[in-house]
Amino acid sequence: MIMDYDQICKNVLGIDPKVRFAGICDETGETKYGGMREGLTSLLSPQESQKSNLQAVGRWGLRKSLTSKTGRGIYAMTQYEKLTRITIPLDDDHLLVVTTEVDADHRNIINNTLKLIQQ
Repeated sequence: MIMDYDQICKNVLGIDPKVRFAGICDETGETKYGGMREGLTSLLSPQESQKSNLQAVGRWGLRKSLTSKTGRGIYAMTQYEKLTRITIPLDDDHLLVVTTEVDADHRNIINNTLKLIQQ
């Protein structure tokens, strides 16, 4: 199954106006598809975003080492004071990174994002 990564990012931004960012990064942490919601400014510089993505990619690599016992990871969510970050592995080389406002309906955003990916 081939995914249209740009369209996935646009669709995720359309799920809820409190989604700030929807992007897909590769194993280097570089955002290859998607980006910030129009009119918003990123809290991180491009270099800091890549570093943050690279840390998320690394954590997913650590999770994979336990897959035989826990099953495949579906998503991870981290709540920060200023935003929430949701990461979803798409394949061995790409990670969907979604950031939202802290008060967003995360369950709805995650469930609808997972439905988009499965289509």
